[in-house]
Amino acid sequence: MTTGSGRGRSSRSPPENAPDLRHDGEPIKGSTRGATMVGNVMWELIQPLDELGIFARFLAEKGEGVHHIALATPNFDDVVAEQIQRGNALPLDGSFSGFKFAYLSTDRDLGVILETFSGTPGADQEPDAIQTAGS
Repeated sequence: MTTGSGRGRSSRSPPENAPDLRHDGEPIKGSTRGATMVGNVMWELIQPLDELGIFARFLAEKGEGVHHIALATPNFDDVVAEQIQRGNALPLDGSFSGFKFAYLSTDRDLGVILETFSGTPGADQEPDAIQTAGS
């Protein structure tokens, strides 16, 4: 992939990189993901591995489209604790490749789910696969 800001970088991650996923508090199998960086923006393509999870439900109800937008926060634990204290459920939470993340119930207010996470996903990890233009 070539972008206006230079060469893009793609990776994919199997569900084994997220062993403690919870959907509405219940353990789930997860999903497989493909990700690419375009400039400073990471785009993920997510494939559900079951018919009951958050991603499968989104596809069934809305079809393909933007499921969530991720934002880093220096106070991840405080943000999550505040949401729980307000009585807001976490549609999806757990850890992925060594960082913690949580989806916040913002879809009714914003039309999309916000994801917050601790650290930068994959910053210190080699991707499972890399694909560049022409390969």
